[in-house]
Amino acid sequence: MGLVSMAQASLSDSLTVEDLKENGVLFTPHNRVTLLPSGAEKFEDMFKAIEQARHYIYLEYFNFRSDSIGKALFTLLDKKVREGVKVRVIYDDFGNVSNDRPLRKRHLRQLKSRHFEVVVFDPIVFPWVNHALHRDHRKIVVIDDKVVYTGGMNVADYYIHGRPEFGKWRDMHMRLEGDCVPLYRRIFCEMWERCTGDKIDSLEYQTDSLAFQTDFRGLKETDCADSSGVLLGVANREPKRSPAIIRRSYIDAIDNAQKRIQIVNPYFTLVPSVKKALYRALKRGVKLEVMLSTKCDVPVMPDVAAYHAKRLMKRGADIYYYEDGFHHSKVMMVDSTFCTVGSANLNSRSLKFDYEVNAFIVDSCTTRELQSIFEADKHHSTLLTPENWKKRRSFGRRFMGWFYHLLIPLI
Repeated sequence: MGLVSMAQASLSDSLTVEDLKENGVLFTPHNRVTLLPSGAEKFEDMFKAIEQARHYIYLEYFNFRSDSIGKALFTLLDKKVREGVKVRVIYDDFGNVSNDRPLRKRHLRQLKSRHFEVVVFDPIVFPWVNHALHRDHRKIVVIDDKVVYTGGMNVADYYIHGRPEFGKWRDMHMRLEGDCVPLYRRIFCEMWERCTGDKIDSLEYQTDSLAFQTDFRGLKETDCADSSGVLLGVANREPKRSPAIIRRSYIDAIDNAQKRIQIVNPYFTLVPSVKKALYRALKRGVKLEVMLSTKCDVPVMPDVAAYHAKRLMKRGADIYYYEDGFHHSKVMMVDSTFCTVGSANLNSRSLKFDYEVNAFIVDSCTTRELQSIFEADKHHSTLLTPENWKKRRSFGRRFMGWFYHLLIPLI
């Protein structure tokens, strides 16, 4: 990278960080980021960390699937409870009931009989419709104030084995260490209090034990040389306290882009303010690359995404359709030194309704890693062109995309 490009990237990052701070994003300077770009890597790494936990394990997920991975996780957590480790679990009731293999009441009875502390966020009861909004879509695991696991994956074996209807399930998770860990722990503790009315005693996670000074062993090593000085911001979306934090942060990052923006997102239904920010970037001459998934677990989403994809393509964006399974990652890379990974989709549910958390990372090495993955995925993708647009979308599918995009505030 030349000196001029480096100066432009530095200015872009500085402007973005200041804008994000104004939005309420909390930045800490000394962090380590290790990307876990597959289900196998995530669960292997996370299970090793759980095995070494000495004090507490907090888990907050949209859902836990009752399958081989879910059973293996709860078996391991049961072992840690018997060793004296405090285990607390939160899951979203809508996420659970919408799961094809949900946790049943008998599963909860079994867990509680093992002295797990398990709570359900916002149980769905009659008249049901009043529970449709403001779901807990986060995916967070915090262990001993040492490590955090967060990103786009819930707990299910299809992150490893895929699903018959669309093959591989691609996703992005990461392990975080450093100053940001207490911020994620606080997010969990506040949700626990919201669900139960009880505050978690600070003595549970504040200790002078040497265990807190010892790194977990056998975890995946980061490829970045200067791995412990990463500036990282945590954007915690809560419907009442910080409703616009992730939406505004995406817009500010896009508006400050100098050269290039790359986005992977599974539910690309684009709220108007984000769509306009992307249009502004293209008008400035910023190169925009978006990777969408040909296959999806929500049938209507590809049609709405295609509606927006065509309009971005006509303005100069490169739209890639990933063909080798379902790409569920939620990432964005801006220029060469800034990226975000988290639970938020680029739809109204994530940006205007649900509880979400994204990490905004100012680090050239992590950004390059994500860009390298993006470039590799292009080899399994088809570039959208005016010529293949109509071949990909029948008139009926195009009409459905137009119709459903009108319902964006609800999907």
